[in-house]
Order: sequence, then C-alpha cells, then structure tokens
Amino acid sequence: MSRLPTLAVVLASLAVAGCGRANAPRVGEVGDAAERVYVAPGKYDEFYAFLSGGFDGQVGVYGLPSGRLLRHVPVFSQNPENGWGYSEQTKPMLTTSYGSVPWDDAHHPQLSQTAGVPDGRWLFINGNNTPRIARLDLTRFETEEILEIPNSAGNHSSPFITENSEYVVAGTRFSVPAPGRDVSIDEYKSAFGGVLSFVRVDSATGQMAIAFQIRLPAFDYDLAHAGKGPSHGWAFFTSYNSEEGNTKLEVNASQNDKDYIAAIDWKRGEACVEQGKATIVPSRYAHNRMGEDGIARTEWGAAVKMLTPAACPGLAYFLPTPKSPHGVDVDPTGEFIVAGGKLAALIPVHSFSRMQKAIAEKVFAGEMKGIPVLKYEATIAGEVQNPGLGPLHTEFDGKGYAYTSMFLSSEIVKWSLKDFTVKDRAPAYYSVGHLMIPGGDSRQPFGKYALALNKITKDRYLPTGPELAQSAQLYDITGDRMKLLSDFPTIGEPHYAQALPAKLIQDRQLKMYPLMENKDPYAARSEKATRVERKGNVVHVVMTSVRSHFMPDKIEGIQLGDSVYFHVTNLEQDWDVPHGFAVLGANNAELLLMPGQTRTLVWVPQRVGIFPFYCTDFCSALHQEMQGYIRVSSKGSKVPLKWNSPSYQAVADAGAAAGPGQ
Repeated sequence: MSRLPTLAVVLASLAVAGCGRANAPRVGEVGDAAERVYVAPGKYDEFYAFLSGGFDGQVGVYGLPSGRLLRHVPVFSQNPENGWGYSEQTKPMLTTSYGSVPWDDAHHPQLSQTAGVPDGRWLFINGNNTPRIARLDLTRFETEEILEIPNSAGNHSSPFITENSEYVVAGTRFSVPAPGRDVSIDEYKSAFGGVLSFVRVDSATGQMAIAFQIRLPAFDYDLAHAGKGPSHGWAFFTSYNSEEGNTKLEVNASQNDKDYIAAIDWKRGEACVEQGKATIVPSRYAHNRMGEDGIARTEWGAAVKMLTPAACPGLAYFLPTPKSPHGVDVDPTGEFIVAGGKLAALIPVHSFSRMQKAIAEKVFAGEMKGIPVLKYEATIAGEVQNPGLGPLHTEFDGKGYAYTSMFLSSEIVKWSLKDFTVKDRAPAYYSVGHLMIPGGDSRQPFGKYALALNKITKDRYLPTGPELAQSAQLYDITGDRMKLLSDFPTIGEPHYAQALPAKLIQDRQLKMYPLMENKDPYAARSEKATRVERKGNVVHVVMTSVRSHFMPDKIEGIQLGDSVYFHVTNLEQDWDVPHGFAVLGANNAELLLMPGQTRTLVWVPQRVGIFPFYCTDFCSALHQEMQGYIRVSSKGSKVPLKWNSPSYQAVADAGAAAGPGQ
C-alpha cells in the first residue's frame, strides 16, 4: 500500500493539481449543450431533483435537465409564502425540546427505497442544528413528520436510509455528554460520547420512531451510508477527530494519518436490544406529526434504548481511513465502501467481503476504547492514486464507474471500480461539495447526469453584492468523457441532492383535498356553514373562499383585546386553484389554502378601525374583488357581533327570541 503524504505536501500540491488536470478545457466544448437541457414550453423534465436548502432549512425541487425551480418545500423554517409554521395547523411541526425552533440547517435529502431502489414514496431530510429528521410525502410535496433526535448535537450524518427503508440513521457531528449534563469541557475524553441513532420507518405509513441509539467514542461523526446487497444490515459512518480534541480542531483534529469509518452491524444491534442489553436513558424529545385532520400535533418521547459496544460484542468495528474522512459511499453491488478523506491525496476503497473475513479471522490492529480496529491492509480493496485534492463524496453510474467530488481542486473525477484508476476529470465552478447522480447511491442508478453542488460562484452570474447565489452544474455522463451542459443558481447552500425519474411520482400527485374528507374541526364545506363565534375574548371566524369572494366578507363586533381565529376553507375542487388570505396588521404571515383545505391564522388587532382582508394568490379575473372588511371597536363596546353569511340571520333570530340580555 502507498505511504500517505503529509498534510503539508497535500496542500502544497494544490497549485500543481489545479493547472495540470487532464482534459481541463471543458467549458463550451459541447455544441449541443443548450439543446440538451432545453425543455420546450408545455413539456416536462425527465427527472425530479431534490436539493437541500442548507441554511435555508427547506428543500428545493428542480426539474432536470432544465434546472428549473419547480417548488420550494418548507420543512424546518417558517415560510410566509404559505404560512408554514405560522398557521395554527402547522405551528406544532416546529416544536422541539428547546421550544419552537423556526429554522434549521438542512443537508442530506434521502429518497425512500425498496430493494435498494428509490420508490418515490417519501423524502427524508435532516435538521443539522437542532437534531431532527423530517419526512415529506411525495404525493403532496409537504412535510408530514418531524422527529427530534435526543443525545445528539449537529445531526450531520443523517438521515441515510437502509435499502428497504427499514431505518434512517443519524450520527452526531459534535460529541456531547449523553445524557446532557453540566460537566467541564476539559473532561471531553472521559465525559463526552458520540451517539448514533437508528430510527425505524414504518413500511406502510412511513412514520418514524427511535428504535435504539449506540454510544461510541467522542469523535465527530460526519456522514453515513447504509450497506446494500451483501452488505445490507450494516451502516457505515465516517468520523474525524480521533484525537478527541475539543479546541482548534483544524489543528488538533488533523494529527493522525488515519481516522475511522465506524462499521455498525445494525441487525446485531436489533438482537441485542431484543435480548435486553440496552440501557434505558431518560431523554425528552418532540415527535411532530400531521394528523388525518390536517392538524399537526406533538407527542413527547421520554426515554431511549442505548446500546454500548461493550454490552453488545460484534456491534461495531473501526476501519482506519485516511485522512479526516467526510463522505462514505457504498457502490451499487454493496461490495465497495468508498471514503473521501478531505486531507488525503488518494481515495481509499474498502471491501465488505474483506472486512467480513478480517472480522472472522480477528485481523485487528488493536482497539479504540473497546472497539476492534481492523487492519487497513486487511479491508482495503485498492486506492485511487492522484485523484486530485480534497475528495469529499462519491456517486456511481451503475456502469462500473465512480465519480468523486474534489473540493480543493474544484473538479469531478471519474474512476473505474475495476482497477481504481482515473478515467476522466472535469472542472467544477467552484469548490464542489456533494455531487449527485440520479439514483447514484442506490443499487440501480438511473445515471445519465451528474449534478455538482458548488459552494462558490464568483464570476459565474451577475453580481448581487457580497452574497452571491450558490449553484448546481449539470454534466452529461453517458459517454467516456463528462460534458458540462449547464449551471443554474440554487436556493440556500445546497449540500446533497437526490433525483429520480419523473414518471415514478408524476402521476401520483395529489391534485386537491376532497372537500367532504376534510376533517378539520373548523372546516366549512359550504357557505351555509360559515359563522362567527365569540368565546370570551376569543373570536372564531369560520370562513370560506371561492372564486371570487370570501364568506363572510363583512364582520363587525370585534373588540380590542380579542384574538381572532380566521379558519378559512377553500371550497375549490379544481387542481391548481389555491386561495390566499391576509389581513391588515397581521404580524405573522398569510395563509395559502390548497383546494379543499382548511388553514387557521390568529390575528390580534392593535387599534380601533376598519381592516381589510383579501386573497393574496391570483385566482380569477375578479381576484382584485376578492376582499372584505372587519370592524374593530374599543374594548367593552356595545357593537354587536354580526356578519353577512347565511348563518347570521339564524343566530340573530335566536337572539331575538331569547329576549334582551340573552
């Protein structure tokens, strides 16, 4: 095996690698590039691509090959465009043990799989800052569930999925005391731990539950991928900071020539849990789910089952891996485990079968805090020599080739899984992080394109001040050489992405919510059901919207100090006819109501007067006429509560029959 170069040598060679790349001139050489990415008006893209929003906290949905933004799906961050996290039905989705957290740092979308192939049912994505995993329903492109991960900090190696969606896995980037407690940071090596979480996914509903957690040494667990085929039943996590430093990690966590991949036999973990070998650890965490009535609710977890390798021998092994590894990727056959060592000048490729043989024969280089460390030479299948600088992530085309992003030398490198030699390289603009091939982390990649997700775009687009758009770049990978076809700006900071053929989910899209199936307790299925009700200083306005009016659209008798709940139901049953709702003085957001849907906005008037409300989403030629007024009087005013919907006369008649004061 080759001797690893020092960090100084790696960094010093950056300039040489940058100017000496084979076939570097690649921009503009594809004469038909525009034609290749052009999708004519009225035609559809071939692929849906789901890009993480990074610090935006959301998911961007793009069409490929066009690069057109199709949808901005709110997940962890409040979204005033449609009231996500503002409406009463969706507020609970952002509940955590830290209170309501209306943002996050979303990194790694993962499509659900069946037999190792994306099936188009759900998309999972992590919240990195406040450890969470969200699940999106791909018939509605809406977030349906968010599960908080306790005993974790920096939920980065998440939520990578097993080949039949049995689990999504999550590893803590920042080791912390688990359970949390007040302890000196100087006690890092003895008091801190790295926790890996295995979250079970119900095969029918997609609902998540924490099955068990595993406490490992206090490293930083960076990324993960689950095994497939022969390696199904295992999950692999990269880790750095094997030095267990707790300050200035750019120096103190870069001392060792090798860090580790943690190889976890999760089926062994299941058996140990079943045998009662896990410890019950008190842990308070939020589990938020959207109900059948369209209302989100929070359930609270109180404890988790915690395994340790000491209590469950055979659960965990360490594979030495150079150097400060970031990505860990498993090829379509399930045999090769590829690491991306950020500070390595080669790409190590581990063999699952060699790993199994080394475990069986106990070919260990020692142990790390009770966990066997396998000999590097015993598990390695080969090394890709001189790939470039800063290897991060690898995807596969299903034709025997791997594609690795090189962050420092800003390029994608194509190499062979047969002889581990570089076959092609193409520049990326600039500082490519993740890259994605449709289905490229599955057993059957769909191939055709590679998408580079780049961190820097200086000189690529019109300047927009000191903050520039980040970008994706689309490459054709059908031939021997990669061909750059286009680039396009993206939402937030894209980290990872997933893509699948549009035909897998296109015909299963929900087009409206059947009105008679609306189970919201304040749903009004016709204008006859609209009403205004006072309960102390809380007023409920049960309202409908339809082209092109609200009912009621004239309301009086509201007083200062009242909290007014607008429960608005969209009576439309036609696809693509949403309605919006906004009221003057609202300090939260608007509502956006899909056909047949009910959403609720709370409005607390701050002054006496007349306040208009209106539809914010263009719905018809008379959209401008879709408006109304609400009158606010002083507290204690004798102005009666009245409105102009069909229900008001019945209420007025009942009041008259009851007599004065009733």
